[in-house]
Amino acid sequence: MASDCVFCRIVNGDIPAKIVYRDDQVVAFHDAHPQAPVHVLIVPARHIESLAAAQPEDEGVLGRIVAVAPKVAALTGIDRSGYRLVLNVGRDGGLAVYHLHLHVLGGRRMGWPPG
Repeated sequence: MASDCVFCRIVNGDIPAKIVYRDDQVVAFHDAHPQAPVHVLIVPARHIESLAAAQPEDEGVLGRIVAVAPKVAALTGIDRSGYRLVLNVGRDGGLAVYHLHLHVLGGRRMGWPPG
C-alpha cells in the first residue's frame, strides 16, 4: 500500500466509496467524478502504480481486473446495453491517480473516437 494513494485508502476502508464488487485481488467502486451514467473503477487490492509499472508477477491480477468487468457491468445493469473499458497509462494517456485502474463506463451511447 502507498500511504498517500487515494485508491489504496479506499481499498483499506480509510476513505468511503460506493463499492460494487470486492474479492481478495480487486475492488470495484463508483468513480467520484463520473464521465457516464455508470462509471466504475476496478483497482487491484495491492498498489501497482500503472500498467507501465506492472511486473510479470502481476499478470494474474491484470487478468482478474478484466475478468471482473463483465460482473461489474451486470451488477450495475449495463451488461445488456453495452459498456466501454478504458485503461489510461501515463500523463498523456489521461492517468490522474497513479494506482492501476480500469474504467467501466456505460448507461449511454459512447462516441468514437474517444478522446
